[in-house]
Amino acid sequence: MKVVLLGYMGVGKSTLGRLLAEKLESEFIDLDDYIETREGMTIQELFKIKGEIYFRKLESLALDELLAQQREFVLALGGGTPVYGNNMSRIANDSEVKSIYLKLNLNELVARLFSQRASRPLISHYDDYNQFEEFVRKHLFERQQFYFLANHVLDISDASPEESLAKLVDILE
Repeated sequence: MKVVLLGYMGVGKSTLGRLLAEKLESEFIDLDDYIETREGMTIQELFKIKGEIYFRKLESLALDELLAQQREFVLALGGGTPVYGNNMSRIANDSEVKSIYLKLNLNELVARLFSQRASRPLISHYDDYNQFEEFVRKHLFERQQFYFLANHVLDISDASPEESLAKLVDILE
């Protein structure tokens, strides 16, 4: 089985993906890490030097490459991956994939992301908390239509990583 975790940046896709892969005794792949290794650049460098369009094309190619492989894994997508190209369609139409949208309440998400913004190219320029919250609110609203195409929606608001992992395992059983 291929498990694909998706959701907005900062919800914990990579953290939970690692925990889930360990629990399932499966390989964990973070799509951003996979791209960084292939390109020899960080995501921030790719955005800065080559631009978002170049990055999104790479992202789609990497996703296609991984989903075509005949092996089991847990894959954590970038927050924008489901939104671009036919990525979400590719995921939704793959019978070997179980996709799970990890959902976090807005207040928890904004607080978490605001403290992490320096390391995230899309939001690193925000200094005003209220403007940032408005951006996340609008951006999430635009992206949710794609996220909700996942096989499952899991609300992990106010849950520890261990509690979230238990919920994920329940979904997969």
